Amino acid sequence: MLSNDPLAQWDRDSFFHPSTHLAQHARGETPTRIISKADGVFIEDRDGTRLLDAFAGLYCVNVGYGRTEIAEAIADQARELAYYHAYVGHGTEASITLAKMIMDRAPAHMSKVYFGLSGSDANETNIKLIWYYNNILGRPEKKKIISRWRGYHGSGLMTGSLTGLDLFHKKFDLPLAQVVHTQSPYFYRRTDPTQSEEAFTAQCAAELEALIAREGADTIAAFIGEPVMGTGGIVPPPKGYWAAIQAVLRKHDILLVADEVVTGFGRLGAMFGSQHYGIEPDFISIAKGLTSAYAPLSGSIVSDRVWKVLEQGTDENGPIGHGWTYSAHPICAAAGVANLRLIDDLGLVAHAGRVGAYLNAAMRDALADHPHVGEVRGEGLLCAVELVEDRAARRHFDPAQKIGPKVSAAMLERGVIARAMPQGDIIGFAPPFCITEAEVDQVVDAARQAVKAVLG
Repeated sequence: MLSNDPLAQWDRDSFFHPSTHLAQHARGETPTRIISKADGVFIEDRDGTRLLDAFAGLYCVNVGYGRTEIAEAIADQARELAYYHAYVGHGTEASITLAKMIMDRAPAHMSKVYFGLSGSDANETNIKLIWYYNNILGRPEKKKIISRWRGYHGSGLMTGSLTGLDLFHKKFDLPLAQVVHTQSPYFYRRTDPTQSEEAFTAQCAAELEALIAREGADTIAAFIGEPVMGTGGIVPPPKGYWAAIQAVLRKHDILLVADEVVTGFGRLGAMFGSQHYGIEPDFISIAKGLTSAYAPLSGSIVSDRVWKVLEQGTDENGPIGHGWTYSAHPICAAAGVANLRLIDDLGLVAHAGRVGAYLNAAMRDALADHPHVGEVRGEGLLCAVELVEDRAARRHFDPAQKIGPKVSAAMLERGVIARAMPQGDIIGFAPPFCITEAEVDQVVDAARQAVKAVLG
């Protein structure tokens, strides 16, 4: 740290960090890393330490760091019109243009996009609209939302309830009563090791059917899921999963929310994960990749059938009672426009598919046979390495050993940022789309060395 630099102390004195062990950080037991600049897939802290960010911030800096095209779009918009609201039909050139660009890329049956600032608020919006939808249709009891264990959908009250991870529930009085959880489509952690993917998919669908029968289909409004589970372990769905789940939902007239905060705008090598897996959602949640995190922006994309009911509702009840001050903020929208143009101009969606396949193949070649690696899995530019104490028995380490964090720390010592995922010794990778094969090799080599250093 720079001599006489007070920032580290100011940080401990003043800054409430998210997802942090507050007491340890306040006591100085965990480091304060002050990031000062970044370019491409690399970030640099104030000590001059340069690191390859193999998690793109939090799955979000998709076009890479230092894109002047987006920075200039933000500056130009701020000079011309820093802010105006989107209430009662107001718009800006940037917000209207971005809405059109999103709908041009979304599945054909989607209708409109509502803008917010984060993936959490996008999912809060979705739930409010789902409840409104069923009230307008005269179904006031149809309000419960089915989520999945290990799913991640935010950390608000409803969105934290939808999230199926204990860390986001413990001591927060969550989940709320309107949320029920069903089985995670986590094939590696199936109970019966002889079970095929197809049989496991059938089991997931059967458990969903049983849950609906127990709760009553007339009480269930929607099902929410990520096309590929992210924070819960980077878990691609087993074969046939989305087709089987959608068949159950259609049978019981239950809406489907595709949470594409991570997968939207190219991470799977397709513009949306819904297109990649043949999902036909009623809502799509978007955020991170919408601006590549150059400015905070999210969206709730609603389908034609939902939009028609929302229109009916305002004819019957007047203007819809939902809005954020910063919805469709013009500076954020300008960042989104520049970001989507850059994704197109550089061919980053196709590149993400190609280099993602290279990453997953290279990681499997490097680590799949290690005695403490249970599985290497991924899809597109998402990859995970699951670490186990006993490979044959699929027995996991005692969480108190903190094997995942130790491997992640060992990678950091080797110049690469990877993420130790919660609820399991899982090392996650989600690099910027612009990563090269040579940079992928650097990531894989660091992972191989780190696993060897920690586990032999």
